[in-house]
Amino acid sequence: MTTSEPATVDTALKKLVGEKTAKALAGHLGLHTAGDLMYHFPRRYDERGEHTDIRSLDVGEQVTVLAQVQRTAVRPMRQRRGNLLEVTVGDGSGGTLTLTFFGNQAWRERELRPGRWGLFAGKVTEFRGKRQLNGPEYVLLGEGGEGEVAASEEVEEFAGALIPVYPAAAAVPTWVIARCVRVVLDTVTPPDDPLPAQLRVGRKLVGIDTALREIHRPSSKEELYRARRRLKWDEAFAVQLTLVQRKLRAASWPAKPRPAKAGGLLDAFDARLPYELTPGQRDVGVEIAADLATPHPMHRLLQGEVGSGKTVVALRAMLQVVDAGGQAALLAPTEVLAAQHHRGMLDLLGPLAQAGELGAANDATRVELVTGSLGAAARRRALAEVAQGRAGIVLGTHALLYEGVDFADLGLVVVDEQHRFGVEQRDALRSKADQPPHVLVMTATPIPRTVAMTVYGDLETSTLSQLPQGRSPIASHVVPAAEKPAFLDRAWRRLREEVTAGHQAYVVCPRIGEGPAGEEEPPREDDNGRRPPLAVTEVAPLLAEGPLHGLRIAVLHGKLPADEKDAVMRSFADGKLDVLVATTVVEVGVNVPNATVMIVLDADRFGVSQLHQLRGRVGRGSAAGLCLLVSEAAEGSSARERLDAVASTTDGFKLAELDLEQRREGDVLGATQSGRRSHLRLLSLLRDADLIRDARAEALTLVEEDPELARHPALAASVAALVDEERAEYLEKG
Repeated sequence: MTTSEPATVDTALKKLVGEKTAKALAGHLGLHTAGDLMYHFPRRYDERGEHTDIRSLDVGEQVTVLAQVQRTAVRPMRQRRGNLLEVTVGDGSGGTLTLTFFGNQAWRERELRPGRWGLFAGKVTEFRGKRQLNGPEYVLLGEGGEGEVAASEEVEEFAGALIPVYPAAAAVPTWVIARCVRVVLDTVTPPDDPLPAQLRVGRKLVGIDTALREIHRPSSKEELYRARRRLKWDEAFAVQLTLVQRKLRAASWPAKPRPAKAGGLLDAFDARLPYELTPGQRDVGVEIAADLATPHPMHRLLQGEVGSGKTVVALRAMLQVVDAGGQAALLAPTEVLAAQHHRGMLDLLGPLAQAGELGAANDATRVELVTGSLGAAARRRALAEVAQGRAGIVLGTHALLYEGVDFADLGLVVVDEQHRFGVEQRDALRSKADQPPHVLVMTATPIPRTVAMTVYGDLETSTLSQLPQGRSPIASHVVPAAEKPAFLDRAWRRLREEVTAGHQAYVVCPRIGEGPAGEEEPPREDDNGRRPPLAVTEVAPLLAEGPLHGLRIAVLHGKLPADEKDAVMRSFADGKLDVLVATTVVEVGVNVPNATVMIVLDADRFGVSQLHQLRGRVGRGSAAGLCLLVSEAAEGSSARERLDAVASTTDGFKLAELDLEQRREGDVLGATQSGRRSHLRLLSLLRDADLIRDARAEALTLVEEDPELARHPALAASVAALVDEERAEYLEKG
């Protein structure tokens, strides 16, 4: 690089660290430019003399540990000529790790003397009950004698008290990354600070150059805290600016108002409802009704516990739109759920959904179901009803998105369990209207406040927290199948007792098993060699021949033909089956009030929110519900603690926070949505709630003054780098 070309954040790494190292950084870590490396932050910081908790390392994990050499031993190898060097290192708390080096390497024995501290990187394996690293990369710390690596340039990175440990790869250990970071920091022209100076001073934030230097080479814990706070602020601010901009743009779009109509379908529906709406349903209904009456499109998120009555709220909104001359479409994630919504709405509406039939009410409409499995004649008839506007309410799966499904006047799109759909699918349905329709997205997965603020920040949020009258409590228990097999036997007896009392049951498995053509679905073994998850098609016959012999059992999973799925669900809903052995196809929306018990097999293979959703399928009638979480996870393991937490509370918001704690932030924020690198690295939706709230307040102020950030070009460029267009779409749609 010539003096006329100063290095910037956009400079290719090969010009700064050499082609070979740059190729490794690009190939293994996706780092291509100086800026990429500057934003590749340390995962943690070790302190010399303090220990890394070796006992917490998982087998199969790629790790870097700071440890002290305790002893070395050389012994001949059994299978081939030469010696094996075993080095025992400790972390100061009793945890030890064995480092093994094959071949005659006497120089390593001299180098790895007892008492020396070092960073050791490799994959954790286990041999005869002992954890070890085979042939690890390492760098020793402190002053060294002749021939020791302690004098190498990499160790200069570890002269300070805080030692950065980077997300690394076997081919690019943490000390190589640290060396490259030093080169970049010493070479690259400091970037202009994108944050307005007034905001920076007002929020007491350090400059970007200081923050980037201190996060990689912290001079103290205090300076590291200040650096992390500034960089977290940048992440939160970029996301909030994007959401606020999009929210304001969406609010300026024109939409057809759909005001409530006195004496119409909605009033008639309310009059025939067999129960009273909860205060929460009434309040949310008022919010939605007001949104629908405005000349700008509603964008509202309706969240509520399993069984809180979201579907009735959505149906009332749909009827208001039909009263105003429009159509409403509900997009469901599965055919089972779409068909159930169809049956449920026909039952609730009665003569109000029988337009053109004898006995239909005045102003009646039609409710059409559009799924991929409709026969040709039925499909033609349904599509004609939709296109001509006779069907005011249209229910379906992604089949609604296909070409050939045309609406006369689409006024409202309701998306059930929105997290099951991609951005493109939702956009496709919205594009079927001449003007942007009103949009209501629903979820039964409770969303912590900061997630709602960050991921759904462009949506107004309504929450249903009360359960309708008549709902029964659900008791949940963990069944430790490996430790206490008798408990599993008791679980099956308990299920039989419920069936004998006239009730029904679900048994849920994580896997389908053998496919419809007889081919075996490949079992998903995990890295630790655990057996494949239990499968529906394998478990059902074992139960029929064993503990549930004589009961009426059927299977339900996503690979069954649609008509067969519908027939099974109808039989179960009509009480013609005792037990449904199913996958998570029953997770969302399936409503059989007579089902009182659910046994979830291999429960540790499911997420917290998934288990909470599944559990909501029982206790939907007047009889109490029971959910048994069967697992072989050992007591004290994180998997078992997760199950114990699910069993201990039915508060979905508490469980959502637990779920968030146990998932990587990037998963929640969608950092991996596009498969490309994201610079959102430090922000924690749980720990940084106050910072996120403050960033949103500043974003609102700034965007009101400068909607397109025209007066802040450096900030606009920074936001574009942190939140690219594809990611912004993801954040907008949730």
